[in-house]
Amino acid sequence: MADSLYLELVDFEHDVYTGIFSEETGKPQPLRFTVRARLKSLPFYDPETPLDESKNYMDLKDACSVGLGTRHYKLIEAVADHICETLFAQDVRIEEVQVKIVKLALTERHEQIGITLTRERPA
Repeated sequence: MADSLYLELVDFEHDVYTGIFSEETGKPQPLRFTVRARLKSLPFYDPETPLDESKNYMDLKDACSVGLGTRHYKLIEAVADHICETLFAQDVRIEEVQVKIVKLALTERHEQIGITLTRERPA
């Protein structure tokens, strides 16, 4: 069985312009992101493995914030899609991306309402 290496960003909150209802449009909504990116793994990581053999973890955070810009996304599915495509474009070693988005403005009793999109790199 081959090793898998996942880079993770967990419970990152950022305001994004998203939604279709009048109370949602024109202002950003708070979203919570969890992102997992599967990276091609080396057979072994020794103490001297150079930094460029991994990926900058901050790229995951930036894809969920700076990378989304101020564009309005009708669906959070489109937000997740944009994050996946951003990460695939950044690094050919990324094999799969999973994006979980929770819409914080919809919660009443700490439930988590949202989506999870898992996408493998296109062949």
